[in-house]
Amino acid sequence: MGEEQYSKILDKDRTLQKVKRIAYEIFENNFDEKEIILAGIDGEGYFFAQLLQQNLKEISSIKINIAKIIFDKTAEYQPDIILESDVDTFKHKVVIIVDDVLNTGKTLAFCLRPFLSIPLKKLQVAALVDRNYPKYPISADYVGYSLSTTLSEHVKVVLSNNDELGLYIF
Repeated sequence: MGEEQYSKILDKDRTLQKVKRIAYEIFENNFDEKEIILAGIDGEGYFFAQLLQQNLKEISSIKINIAKIIFDKTAEYQPDIILESDVDTFKHKVVIIVDDVLNTGKTLAFCLRPFLSIPLKKLQVAALVDRNYPKYPISADYVGYSLSTTLSEHVKVVLSNNDELGLYIF
């Protein structure tokens, strides 16, 4: 990643600290659950879900499962959503949709569709970064970092590459 064009907002240690804090919040709000499903959006959202799973396993005895949500984030209209888990996996469970950046809420709005036809115990959202530009009535229950930016600025979260792990703006 061309460092000269990016400004680092959070380094690796601070980013991982935000992940750990979100894991504690998830545990505090779901401590009486037997199982939680972290449904990570393909890409950095899925890596975020994996980091949350690691942290939650260190602090609790709750069974933490991960599912991957796959779809075309660039689609203008409702894309096909693929859940890389059997639908029965989610029934009557706490499901937390996990993504790296909450911008307008469009991505998360698309992700809700398959869960609307599954009887869930609770559906929550975790985002590492909230950019505060809601166009859809979507908000995150768990946010690591709120960042007010201009619409022309881009935010990049890197969780999949340990050498570049962090939060960047360009």
